Parts: sequence; structure tokens; C-alpha cells
Amino acid sequence: MADIKLPVRDMQFVLFDLFDYEAHCQAIPEFADTGADVVNAILEELAKFCENVLAPLNAVGDREGCQLNDREVKTPAGFREAYQQFVAAGWPSMCNDTEFGGQGLPESLGSLMNESVGTANWAWGMYPGLSHGAMRTLAEHGTDEQRQTYLTRLVEGAWTGTMCLTEAHCGTDLGMLKTKAEPSADGSYSISGTKIFISAGEHDLAENIVHIVLARLPDAPEGTKGISLFIVPKILPDGTRNQVFCGSLEHKMGIHGNATCVLNFDGAKGFLLGQPNRGLNAMFTFMNRARLGTAVQGLCHAEFGYQQSLAYAKDRLQMRALSGPKNPNGPADPIIVHPDVRRMLLTQKAFTEGSRMLAYFTAMQLDIEDHGTNDEAKKEAADLLAFLTPIAKAFMTEFGFECANHAMQCFGGHGYIREWGVEQNVRDARIAMLYEGTTGIQALDLLGRKVLMTQGETLRRFTKLIHKFCKANANADLKTLVDTLAQHNKEWGDLTMHIGLKAMENPEEVGAAAVDYLMYSGYVALAYFWARAAAKAQEKIAEGTSEKSFFEAKIKTAEFYFSRILPRTRMHFAAMHSGVGNLLAMEVDQF
Repeated sequence: MADIKLPVRDMQFVLFDLFDYEAHCQAIPEFADTGADVVNAILEELAKFCENVLAPLNAVGDREGCQLNDREVKTPAGFREAYQQFVAAGWPSMCNDTEFGGQGLPESLGSLMNESVGTANWAWGMYPGLSHGAMRTLAEHGTDEQRQTYLTRLVEGAWTGTMCLTEAHCGTDLGMLKTKAEPSADGSYSISGTKIFISAGEHDLAENIVHIVLARLPDAPEGTKGISLFIVPKILPDGTRNQVFCGSLEHKMGIHGNATCVLNFDGAKGFLLGQPNRGLNAMFTFMNRARLGTAVQGLCHAEFGYQQSLAYAKDRLQMRALSGPKNPNGPADPIIVHPDVRRMLLTQKAFTEGSRMLAYFTAMQLDIEDHGTNDEAKKEAADLLAFLTPIAKAFMTEFGFECANHAMQCFGGHGYIREWGVEQNVRDARIAMLYEGTTGIQALDLLGRKVLMTQGETLRRFTKLIHKFCKANANADLKTLVDTLAQHNKEWGDLTMHIGLKAMENPEEVGAAAVDYLMYSGYVALAYFWARAAAKAQEKIAEGTSEKSFFEAKIKTAEFYFSRILPRTRMHFAAMHSGVGNLLAMEVDQF
């Protein structure tokens, strides 16, 4: 069993030192009392629950998986009891509106909670995690009666929620879905069809499961314009069992502790959520939050792998350092002294801590967009969210998986067996690049919809932040980092214009450049946050901090990122400039 400890000090650094979280909350009247004392108390309690309750169940969930018997799912041993503790402690209600039983704390703290839970046990965390999107969708698009009926129980945690989009013949292309919704005399709808890959679609943790389902009305137009959204509870408000059942459980590569279901809707009673034929628009409320949640999954697997491989590298004795023994009284040196092991550890550290900065910054924009009082600040937050969401989802999950693999490599052959938990981490991490929109889909969304279709407005929102930082720190001790960041920031805009001009001649250029553009964007975004972290660390050292070693490590990691990781942008730059021709040159039958 792998031990896990919440990286509390780094969480505090990002929130309070880097982003001045108290000032952020004080600028939003309803969050003005959310100070460091509140956040630290939350972190303390999260650490107890995640380290002592959830982490020991991680391997259990992987080993036992879920069991389907007579259309009912039994979760792994201990999962149900852990969920009861989670609900009793009030965690599901933390970031929800007090009108519906919530505690009214900032959305950004929900991201911190998801990270904590997910690092300890991602498969378990998906059960309450999916409820969050259902709650947001009901809050924004439900009627007063629907909110009182469903939202209050979801906030309480007595019920959980799902999102039911995918069908066997349509994955990303939701315009092809066939699930039907026939009007009933009582104003409800009869939902018929089959949905696949439904995470937490059936389980024994909660009293009820509220499915948010996409389906077509009889007179609906073709394509995505003809999709409506429905509430389909497992147990109806009158207490009767609805006609929605788990037909089978998927046999998966990882996240075995979570029930990934095929759900059959056999004339199940459903209730229209939002406007007819506007279901996909409403579902984006759910999907965008889910994409940010999946971005955090990349961070969780990176953190888990880094902790395990770092501890192992300090203890495992193998060979001698080329410059001479570093452990002369032992038979060999610990592998952490070897440069290649350092490369893997530092890569994990740089991506893990950099991704935490990106995740928290993005989550804070949710607070401003939803609860800010300044219209311009709300608009800026909305633009930054639109721009950063696909980057966070794709970039963080790609490198969550890379870091999980680096961790496994640090263990050598021991990493390939179950004993240490790192091979499970690799398997669990792989799904994050697939669900909630693959990396390719996120890249098309970023370059096509968020950048080119806005004439670069959302991009400029972010590059202006970088420009201001570089200008303010032009003569600082970190001039080399700042100059490099400024060069990439300018190149980012030039590159975008280059692709836009090429796309005017051939729209296929967008698809050809998209993934490289997203990865380039992710590297530069993390460079910005690492430069900010290094500047803040220098400031703290100059003030005479008692944590000099901690802050020195931030500067050294930033320098590693700029020297060893940021140069990856050169490959993506070259690939984008090569154009679409090399991708379309071959005929289909030549493959």
C-alpha cells in the first residue's frame, strides 16, 4: 500500500504567497470571511480524511473493482463507509449556495478538495465528484421545484449525480445521439435508449442517483440543435424505482474502484431541464466544470507518482555516483544522486507544482465570474476561463500521465508490479486524456473556437498578464527567465496570426496545428506561473524567511523548467510551421 501525504505547504504557497487568496476572497463580498484560518482548517481536516480513510482504499478499489448483481452495483470494501464519513463531515455542501443547504464557500476551494481527494483515491473521488456538475446544471437551468426536489439532496450528499451523454455509435459527435424522449400526459417524458461509459452510473453509496441525460424530442431537428436535457432519477420523487438500470460494467484499464456503466433507459420517467432543443447548451455548464475537474486529475496522478518515486529514490541503493561515492558507508549510493533519476524527479516536480498554479488560478476565475461585483473583472475572468479550460484539461492530463510514467521508471522493475502502487497510478491516469473530450478535441476547441473565432481576444487576455509581469520584472535578478518568457509570449501571438492566415486559405490547417498549438500554449502558460513563483520566492528570501530552503527550491525548479522543459516548444513550433501538407499527402489506401 502506498502512503500519501497532502502537499499542504505547497498548496498554501500557491494560494497565499503566489495568488494572495485572502485578498481574492475579500474582493468578493460573500467570501470576505474566507481567510487563511478557514482554508488551513479545511486543509487540516482534508488531510486527516484523505490520508487515513481514502488512501488505504485506493489499492482495495483497484484489486476488488465493482460487482454487478441483478442490475445493482456493489462498490469495493470500505467505499460506502468512506462516503458516509464524507457526507457526515459536510464536504459535499462546502461550495454550494446556502439557499439549498450549502456552506457558501468559494468554488476555488472545491478544486482544492477535489485535488486532495483525487490524489488519495481518484476512483472513489469520482462518485461525489460527478455530483458537482449535476448541481451546477440544476442551479443554473432548473426550475424552482426541480432545485428544491433534487438540488437540496445533492448538496446534502444523500444523492449523487451523473452526466449521460455518450452512446455506442457517437462519442464526441453528440449530434448523432439516438436516445428518445416521448412526452407523457402528466408533463414528464418517457426516456428510451442506451448510454455507455457512465461513470458512477450505478452504486451503493447513496440513496439515489440523479442522471442528467441528453435525448431527442419527437419533433427535434437533426444534429446538435435537436438535443434536449432531462433529469432522470434512479428513484422517482414518489419513491418508486425508475426504469433505468445498469446493463453491464465496463472492463477497464484502470479506475477499477469506480463503476463505469452501460445504462439502459427503458421508458424511464424524465423531466425536461432547461429549454427544449437547447440541451447541449445547458450541458456545457456540466461539461466545462467536468473538464476542469479532469484537469485536476492530471495533477493528482502527477503528485501521487512524485511522492512515491521521490521516497523510493532516497532509499533505493544502486551503483555509485560517477563523481565518487555519496554514501561511502553503504554498499551503493541512493539513486537520487544519479543525474537521470534527478531528470525524472525534477520533471515530475516541475509539472506537478506548475500544474497546481494553473489549476488554482483557473479555479479562482470561477469565483470571479460567478460572484464578482465588477463587470469588467467578471468579463476578464470569463475570457480567461474560456481560454484556459481546454489548456488545463489537455495539458495537465497529458503530463499527469507522463509524470506517472516517470515515477514508474524511477522504480525500475519494481514499478511494474503491484506492490508499490505506481503501476496502478499509470493505468488510472490514462483515462484522463480521453474522457470529457480528448486532447485533440480540446485542441480544436482552443485554437478554433476560443482563439481564432474571437480574433485572438481570449489569447490577448492572458498574454497581457504575461506582458505586465515581464515589464514589471525586466530588471530583476531573474532577468534570464523573464526575457525568455517575454520572447515566447511575443512568439505566441505571431504564431497564432501565422496559423490564422494559413487557415483562411485552407481550413484544414487548424486541425493540423491544433494539438501542437495547445501543447505550446501549455508550456508557455506554465513558464509564466513558474516565473511568478520564482519572483515571489526571491521576494520571500529577501525578507528573511525562516523557510529559505523551501523558497530556494522554487527558484531552482523554475530554472530547471526554463532550461529543460520549455525548449520543448521548439518542436511544436516547427511542427506547426510544417503545415497540413505532410498529413494529407498520402491517399487513404496508402496507409
